[in-house]
Amino acid sequence: MSHSHTHHHHHHSPVEGNRNRAFAIGIVLNTAFVVVEVVYGILADSMALLADAGHNLSDVLGLVLAWGAAWLAGRQATKYRTYGMRKTTILAALLNALILMVAIGGIGWESVRRLMDPAPVAGQTVIIVALIGTAINAATMMLFMAGQKEDLNIRGAFLHMAADAGVSLGVAVGGALILWTGWLWIDPILSLVIVLVIFMGTWGLFRESLNLSLDGVPSGIDPDDVKAHLEGMTGVEGVHHLHIWAMSTTENALTAHVVKPDPDDDDAFAQTIHDRMRREFGIGHVTIQWERDTRQCPDV
Repeated sequence: MSHSHTHHHHHHSPVEGNRNRAFAIGIVLNTAFVVVEVVYGILADSMALLADAGHNLSDVLGLVLAWGAAWLAGRQATKYRTYGMRKTTILAALLNALILMVAIGGIGWESVRRLMDPAPVAGQTVIIVALIGTAINAATMMLFMAGQKEDLNIRGAFLHMAADAGVSLGVAVGGALILWTGWLWIDPILSLVIVLVIFMGTWGLFRESLNLSLDGVPSGIDPDDVKAHLEGMTGVEGVHHLHIWAMSTTENALTAHVVKPDPDDDDAFAQTIHDRMRREFGIGHVTIQWERDTRQCPDV
């Protein structure tokens, strides 16, 4: 057995510092804004603002979850937790998606109820508060812009913020239209459109995080390509028991039985496999089991 020793979590990179700052600023800003929105939602008698406040609160929870998970992922492995806490990042992404689903369910329900029975809204207050919300969410979103490509978890926080900026902007536009036309149904219709948009984004996050919790192959890696790549290497006569899974939202692992009759350059060859897998597929934790005889392995 050979294993590549890559422990990314020893050095605290500047990226991590930036990420921590992004989370901290995001949480403080959004918590403050939730308080403002609740107060003015009650004053303006605007269901839309209160719904948006609820949604922003689910956001703060999402941020806290993602941050906690990112921190846990960096914890050292222990005797019984041999992978440390990396998997928490995947669970947080899943929980985040579920919280969002619940939030949009509530908002959708309320919107439909208000279509049947429209209520008067203080448009001006709504516009001002919602525009502040748009600015805060857009600012928080920019903080996560960089990290969202590589990390599903940061992507969860990023989507959450983007959705929120959209929601707040929609609420502001709705307030303006209600002032201008006096049509009260604009408010709930807009909420429903926003719910649909958020749902579409969340569905992808939900599917991928569920896939990773079940140790599925991470999206973006084709197992057939990996197998073909391994089998194409000189001296390899077959590959089986190939498993590829995600250890966290940023790190992938692979184990395989490799049939290689000639034992001469085993160590160097294992190193080559590790380097190739990291470079070609972004798989950083590779464990290989050699087999000499093609007929040996009983359960191919």
